[in-house]
Amino acid sequence: MTTKPMNMIVIISDEHNKLMSGCYGHKLVKTPNIDSLASNGVRFTNAYCSSPICVPSRASLATGRYVNETGHWDNATPYCGEVDSWGHRLIEQGHEVTSIGKLHYRRDEDSNGFSQQLNSLHVVGGTGDLFSLVRDNFEPKISNRKKIQDAGRGETGYTRYDQSIGDDAVNFIQNKAGHNEKPWVLFVSFVTPHFPLTAPKEFYDLYNEDEISLPADYTLSERPSHPALDMYRHISGMYEDFSQEEIRRAIVAYYGLCSFMDDQVGRVIGAVKEAGLSENTRIIYTSDHGDTLGEHGLWFKSTMYDGSVSIPMIVSGPDLPKGKKENALVSMVDLFPTIIEGVGAELDAKKDSDLPGTSLFTISEGTIDPERVVFSEYHASGSVTGTFMVRYKNFKLIYYVGFRPQLFDLDADPGEFSDLAENEKYADALSTCIHKLYCICNPELIDKIVKNNQYDRIVQNGGRLKLLEGGYTIPYTPAPSKFI
Repeated sequence: MTTKPMNMIVIISDEHNKLMSGCYGHKLVKTPNIDSLASNGVRFTNAYCSSPICVPSRASLATGRYVNETGHWDNATPYCGEVDSWGHRLIEQGHEVTSIGKLHYRRDEDSNGFSQQLNSLHVVGGTGDLFSLVRDNFEPKISNRKKIQDAGRGETGYTRYDQSIGDDAVNFIQNKAGHNEKPWVLFVSFVTPHFPLTAPKEFYDLYNEDEISLPADYTLSERPSHPALDMYRHISGMYEDFSQEEIRRAIVAYYGLCSFMDDQVGRVIGAVKEAGLSENTRIIYTSDHGDTLGEHGLWFKSTMYDGSVSIPMIVSGPDLPKGKKENALVSMVDLFPTIIEGVGAELDAKKDSDLPGTSLFTISEGTIDPERVVFSEYHASGSVTGTFMVRYKNFKLIYYVGFRPQLFDLDADPGEFSDLAENEKYADALSTCIHKLYCICNPELIDKIVKNNQYDRIVQNGGRLKLLEGGYTIPYTPAPSKFI
């Protein structure tokens, strides 16, 4: 396939577990619009984010680089344009690049790689969650439990905000998008299904709590025990069990939010069709990370199980194979070269020569290195140590600095129930994956650099006691004030 220059719409949601959609095989969750993108394009089954938390992941999506390259370690190191993004590259070449919705960068006034930023959401106060820098604070965040226990029907600032993002995207496509000389990029970023787990009634009521199965590997007797995971459960306030009613209500709310978000995606797709742009516009759908949703006794993001670190990735367009399922390993860093190629622009031969990503158009044609590795890392809230993930062929390594690793064969065990790291039969596979990790970075060195950097920022912001006295005040970045 020769990639013809076309307009590009990148739709990103927040915290969408890819399996919670029809096209990825879920029997209950209704996502007809995301499914339609998959039926009109390529659905990647093995896509991963660069870090299972918002700020680092979004910085990696923008720059096409790993977190350890750019230093966006946590939710208190927002992107501020200091590393070139694909948007910068496009603007340099005369393309219009517009964002609508959540960016989770530092502020609009920075050079973020957009010609214009509409209806933006950034980190609180331009600094984000400073409290989370104190990674040796082992007091459980009890407020996290209420995020599960308070799940149910209703409207929130996030659902109102997403509806407004949908409005702005439709208006942009209808009133402006067809008048550019060069292909343009529209980056539409929704906040749902990110918690709070409160779904509008019409979407919550699509599901019956009695039909909901409990998460796999959930109960105290089933869930895997690992020192780093056990500490994460403790710090996040999620160690104790919830009632079955609370669990089912939370899952239904999440399903409802997935369907609500899908409805907004449908509005964008509909606007493209109504504006007569379907034949010269491609659409990418993805998410910044997933949500474990109770599996393995874990909720939300921040771990390297697939529910958290794996993401949906769909590329749809008039010249793409219809309904193709692509099993190649791909990553969020692949979006940089994909977007550049898709609109007919060029990578910078000097600045971009060391980008780790590969265009998804190339991969969808079957041109892919069989030795390819995808990589993710985590250095943020709830983690007592640096955590690294390598996916190589059918094996997945989770490497915890200072603790024993985990190893899974995802072909034989897609649910990640059987840790093979201490099985002698898999010693060579473990060794190979660790070698692949060290070819990307030295995890012990990176962990030391991160913790020193976080310590410096703690000192700059008044010290450990001051941050702890301030308390856990940012359970999630609030929607812009007019939507609250």
